Amino acid sequence: MYTINTNNEKETLDLAEKLGNLVQARDVILLEGDLGAGKTTFTKGLATGMGIGQVIKSPTYTIIREYTKGRLPLYHMDVYRLEEAGSDEMGLEEYFYGDGVSVVEWSKFIADELPNNYLLVQIDKTGEYLQNRTFTIESVGERYDKLLIDWKNLNEN
Repeated sequence: MYTINTNNEKETLDLAEKLGNLVQARDVILLEGDLGAGKTTFTKGLATGMGIGQVIKSPTYTIIREYTKGRLPLYHMDVYRLEEAGSDEMGLEEYFYGDGVSVVEWSKFIADELPNNYLLVQIDKTGEYLQNRTFTIESVGERYDKLLIDWKNLNEN
């Protein structure tokens, strides 16, 4: 487990961009946090690190947004609206085991559909200022243990 704080949006974007430089096809990143915690902001930074120049928008109403003009495709999912509807017909495994990186907001609502291995990023608003965030990152699986170590090293240098 790894915890890191950011003090503003730029630091959050930079943190995520470093991860974006490290991700590989079939990586799955789960983002958890309250509304307005910064999940989409984090995804914007990740996309920058992946070489995606497109504008990243929240997929709240579309559920999945695909960005294919980078080093790897990015599949940005917001599954909050699937809490009661379920995701059986969504074909999520095609994204998880495809040629891109899957970022899933509100992953707890599709826990049964998730791969066994992933990187979990919990984002919490902290401090007196609206921009302060605490990121608690947990790796599940050997690939993600290495990814977390590499990302941690980038953040400490």
